[in-house]
Amino acid sequence: MQLFVGLGNPGAKYARNRHNIGFMAVDRIAQDHGFGAWKGKFHGALTEGRLGSEKVLLLKPETFMNLSGQSVGEAMRFYKLEPADVTVFHDELDLAPGKVRVKTGGGHAGHNGLRSLHQHIGEAYQRVRLGIGHPGRKDLVTHYVLQDFAKADADWLDDLLRGVSDGAPDLAEGRNDRFLNAVAQRRAPEPKPAPRKAAEDTPATGAKRAEKPDESDTRTPLQKLVDKFR
Repeated sequence: MQLFVGLGNPGAKYARNRHNIGFMAVDRIAQDHGFGAWKGKFHGALTEGRLGSEKVLLLKPETFMNLSGQSVGEAMRFYKLEPADVTVFHDELDLAPGKVRVKTGGGHAGHNGLRSLHQHIGEAYQRVRLGIGHPGRKDLVTHYVLQDFAKADADWLDDLLRGVSDGAPDLAEGRNDRFLNAVAQRRAPEPKPAPRKAAEDTPATGAKRAEKPDESDTRTPLQKLVDKFR
């Protein structure tokens, strides 16, 4: 059994915040893969189902972000799980919007939800880092993450969540490369560059193209030959 945790803050006020992208990810997985109804448990919302061959619990802690570890720790103790059984979906300032990375262990980089998890269960859990971009200045971070996604973010955000859901069975079965590939396939393709104008020289020989005759030259061939040797 595995535990997939989405990080966020409870309530309609925070539902579309950048900080709540973890909640959005597990909501999409539950919706697309036929999980049961969410139930209040472990100071959070819990549902269970299957991803591929794996039985998976989805948990959204409702303790607010900076106490997320309390909810996760209770669920782990009840189901006798280890940190290696836990995958956490969270917002990542250090990745461009729409980018995704998977890692196990490491620091919390100042993220309050991860900080709480470190305190309650240690650091040896897997994280799915969901890029939201950085506002550019450290003093703007709190305001930035607690703002709703902009309308301009709608397309890439939907692609990202669809990709996360598409790849969730591979993630549960430990095929992280396939999971990341599923996410990448949902991203909008890069625009193709405009075709270049044909070069004056041909690629094969470097020879110049034949020049078009000057139609204004009315000299006879004999006159042209004479003029050439003058």
